[in-house]
Amino acid sequence: MAIDDLARTVDEAARTATEITQLAESHSLTVDEAYAIQALSMRQRFERGEKLIGMKMGLTSRAKMQQMGVSDVIWGRLTDAMRVEDGDAIEFEKFVHPRVEPEIAFILKRPLEGRVTLLEAMNAIEAVAPAMEIIDSRYRNFKFSLPDVIADNSSSSAFVLGPWNSPSTDISNLGMAMQINGRAVQIGSSAAILGHPGRSLAAASRLVAASGLRLEAGWIIMAGGATAAEKLLPGMAVRLDVERIGRTAFSVSSRAA
Repeated sequence: MAIDDLARTVDEAARTATEITQLAESHSLTVDEAYAIQALSMRQRFERGEKLIGMKMGLTSRAKMQQMGVSDVIWGRLTDAMRVEDGDAIEFEKFVHPRVEPEIAFILKRPLEGRVTLLEAMNAIEAVAPAMEIIDSRYRNFKFSLPDVIADNSSSSAFVLGPWNSPSTDISNLGMAMQINGRAVQIGSSAAILGHPGRSLAAASRLVAASGLRLEAGWIIMAGGATAAEKLLPGMAVRLDVERIGRTAFSVSSRAA
């Protein structure tokens, strides 16, 4: 099956919230080929009217890297259709098997391109915010190889942002507590994101350059999960509190409810 056919398969799975078998079961894909599939798949979304508004980072903790047997992070694309307003509900039926993880988000005031230092990355930030990403691998049983997950837009499906804060805020080691229905389910620190979330931003600049892209002014960059992800089910109310920069929340509804 050609790369463009695989891209259509992945896009249709995401569009219809239908699980598929791993691409790796029938295709031996390189990382570069997986990113090519991601690009072609996302192009179909753009042709349907979605707009590119940023990037997300994945495998940003050492534990996740070790679990996947890799030594670098991965990235995916964010569109305007993926953004959930703070406090709104998501429809469970629009996902295959969604999970949520606490993150830090950036919005850029100027472009970043290629290899940059942590300081250069932080100097390009307009503001920082508490954020949660809803990840939703379209692969059966949430199991995948590295090329699989990259091809599937690095599992990104939706995100919610809290209030924007000054870029001078020290985000190196902020306490983060995620609750579901009022019960704490994940407690961690922003330091779990590559030791400093800004390193994830610098990595994003480096990695997207390999695809001929740069991080643009006004884009939102999701730094990656600070803790393990939590499975989502209808009826859940999810809230994230991040030390000094605020909180964000959403709920999960069901058309069948």
